[in-house]
Amino acid sequence: MTVKYARPQILFHWLTVVLLAVAYATIEFRDLAEKGTWQRNAMMVTHFSAGFCVLVIMAIRLYLRARHRTPPIQPAVQRWQTGLSHLVHTLLYALFVVLPILGLTSRYLRGKAWSLFGVAMPVATTPDPATAAMLIDWHETLAPLGYWLIGLHALAALFHHYWLRDNTLRRIVP
Repeated sequence: MTVKYARPQILFHWLTVVLLAVAYATIEFRDLAEKGTWQRNAMMVTHFSAGFCVLVIMAIRLYLRARHRTPPIQPAVQRWQTGLSHLVHTLLYALFVVLPILGLTSRYLRGKAWSLFGVAMPVATTPDPATAAMLIDWHETLAPLGYWLIGLHALAALFHHYWLRDNTLRRIVP
């Protein structure tokens, strides 16, 4: 059995990291540009586009996860650590599938022009601003959870690497 994740899994893991950094950065720094300016519009289009890419990449990652075995951690870790790892990974996957769905669906339901990668996207012929607002509220409520989960995930990887000295981190490094 291999001691590393499959190359596509490694690639899509790190691509997810980059896309999440772009999505979070563009939404956090959007207020640096005034509403209605091309700069603000560029930030929002980049946010939507990165979120869409995260959704596509997460679908690919779920497929790859089902197709490839997870390489074992060596030396083996305690059962509670494996359980906690599975919980955090499940929450990460769920969050980064649900967030883009909420965000993109809210854009569609607003009934106002929006775009991905500069390409105009369809809008609802019968806008539903109330549902769109509810979905974006959920999106904005859940999004900060990503910071905590990503931080916990990264801290755990560093803990395993430097404290437990196992191969957890080395399995996902190119």
